[in-house]
This record gives sequence, structure tokens and C-alpha cells, in this order.
Amino acid sequence: MNIPPSQTAINSASYPTQFQQVILEKSQNFIGREFIFTAISDFLHRHKRGYFTIVGVPGSGKSAILAKYATENSNVVYYNAQVEGKNRAEEFLTTVCTNLVETLYVTSLQDETSLHPIPDNATEGSWFLSLLLQKISDTRSVKPPAYRLQPHQRLIIAIDALDAIDRNRQPLGSNLFYLPRYLPDGVYFLLTRRPFKREKSGLLIEAPSQVLDLSEYPEQNREDVQAYIRQYLTPSPSPQAERGVESGDSSHIREEELIARLTTESENNFMYLHHILNAIAEGFYSEAYQFDRIPPGLEAYYQQHWQKIKGEGLSDVALQVLRVLSAAETGGMSTKAITQIIDEDEYDVAEILENWLEFLQQRVGKETTYSLYHSHFRVWLAKQISH
Repeated sequence: MNIPPSQTAINSASYPTQFQQVILEKSQNFIGREFIFTAISDFLHRHKRGYFTIVGVPGSGKSAILAKYATENSNVVYYNAQVEGKNRAEEFLTTVCTNLVETLYVTSLQDETSLHPIPDNATEGSWFLSLLLQKISDTRSVKPPAYRLQPHQRLIIAIDALDAIDRNRQPLGSNLFYLPRYLPDGVYFLLTRRPFKREKSGLLIEAPSQVLDLSEYPEQNREDVQAYIRQYLTPSPSPQAERGVESGDSSHIREEELIARLTTESENNFMYLHHILNAIAEGFYSEAYQFDRIPPGLEAYYQQHWQKIKGEGLSDVALQVLRVLSAAETGGMSTKAITQIIDEDEYDVAEILENWLEFLQQRVGKETTYSLYHSHFRVWLAKQISH
């Protein structure tokens, strides 16, 4: 994979140490996704500033994409809202502002304003972050610059899992993480999130923006999935047999058959593949590869989804909706169809589906239909609600 080179001279470790292990793990064994990096590059060249957002269901590879981009582009300041304790706006502002000041800022004799350490009230809204971004933008054309930015160099702040924020810790009407409504030239935000309704996005932005929905690129995703599987099965540097696949042995399923089967079973979901391929390597499956058995790692991932869906408890209507969704083996179902099956108010059903959007595939046509994001999760979930 070749990511277009960035205009950069910043220290490559421009992300806090608490995220370095996350970036390392997420970017390992990375392959493909060229169409996404091309879209990001095109956006940066078309606009002087802006927000670029990658949207996808759980396991679609968003975190890996952002981690890889951060490792390949040293003008990226990285933040991950899924790390424990990092889903609050105050943590985001403290971490990012401190990182920007320590990494990018060099106090000049002419600058009478001390920005380090950051002021105590820097986390009370976006004022300090906006001030800092403006100062960085202003000095991009100054020689010598007051910041470790080369003239006309871009600054990109990457936030993984924007949907993980604790919205209850912010005032109503404020942007998620107090992200700036306006951006100065040369400043960009690269975001990832699961699907949610635009009116519930919590973002009021007056800057160029683009949303790339991974579900709209099925062929490219499929090609990357196949490349990911082939890379895993390639007998280099370790013998292929050590990974549980011996394509030359008649007692094992042939490699091409396994690739085709895994591609179908994965439904373009990289998290599913990650756990299944590890399970194969660890001998979890017999020679027949009965993928209806869920390995422990994938089950723990599904359990996290289940806990979030349940929240503090499911209403009778919500439980009925979930039973319908988990029983729908083919295609999606419209709000109206679900309403007719369970004989409940259509407004209530629509509201429940909106609350679960991050776990649903949403297809827009004459009627918008919904289905659980992955068939193996659907089967697993059906067993949970039948207990």
C-alpha cells in the first residue's frame, strides 16, 4: 500500500504515548484501502481546510485505516475515543491541545503569549483549541515560523470513533468534543464513526466537508478483503502449515476454496476475518471449518455490542423489534414491515431503529430497510434473546 506522501516535517510521533500501542496494533497486517486514501488526498488538494469523515459499521476497518494513515503521515495528530477514559470532551481538548503545543509550538522572542502549559480553562469549550489552530495557521507563511510547520504545510487532527463520546458530559447544542465550527486554512479534521442520524450527529460545521460511507464501496471492500486473506495465508515468512492451512494436503480444504468461502462469510467485515483467521491458526476449527462456531474473541466483541444495545434494559417493543431483526435471514425490513409484524406504533419502532443505527445496515430505496450489520452477529444475537 502506498499512501501519497504528505508535506511534512513534524516529528513522526505526533500522537500521545497512550495511543501508540493502539496505532501499532490497528495498523499491523494492513493491506489495500487505496480508494479511501485517494479520496482523502483529493479532499486535501481540493480544499484549504475541512472535515473528512469515514463512516462504517462495526468491524469495517475504520480504526485500522486511521491508524495506518497516522503512521504514514507525520503531520497527523491522533486521538482515539475508544481508549478507556478518553471519550470525554475535556480529555480530548487537554490531550490534543497539550500535544499541539509541545509538538508544534516553539516560543519566539516576538511572541508575548505563553501557550505552555495550556490554561486551566482550555477545556471549557473550543476557544483555546480554535485559538491554537488559528495561530498555527497564521504562522505557516512566516519565515522563520514560530511553529515546527513548514510553510504551507497541512495540520491534520485525526479522531477515531467519534461516536464513542460521552454526550451527557457536554452542554446541549455544543459540537461533539467541542470541535470548531470554523477552521483556518491548512487545518483539517479526519474523523471515523459508526452510522448515526445526521440530525443527531452533534456537529455544526461551516467548513468544507466530505463523508465517505464504506458501505457504498462493496467491490473495493471485497477486493481488499480477499487481499487481506491472501496475505494471511501466504507462506512467508512462516510456512503456510503453521497457520493451519496446507493447500497441498488433500486432508485440508484447498486455499482458493477457503479464500472464496471466507470472503463470502466475512461480508466485507475485517473484524470478523481477524478473529476467524486467528481461530484457524490456533486450531479452533476442525478440517471442515464450521464457521457457525464463534471463536471466543469474536464472541467477546459481539457481547460488547449486545451490552450497548441493551443499555439499562430493553422495553417490550424494543425486544420485539430485535426478535424480528434477528430472525430476518435475507435482506432488510422496513419500519412499516416491522410495525405490521409486531402490531406496535410505527413511530416507536422508528425511534428504536434510530438508536441502533450503528449496528444496522441501512439501505435506501423506495422504502428504507434495516438489517443487523452481519449475519453471524444476527445468528449469535438470536440465541441471546431466546435465553
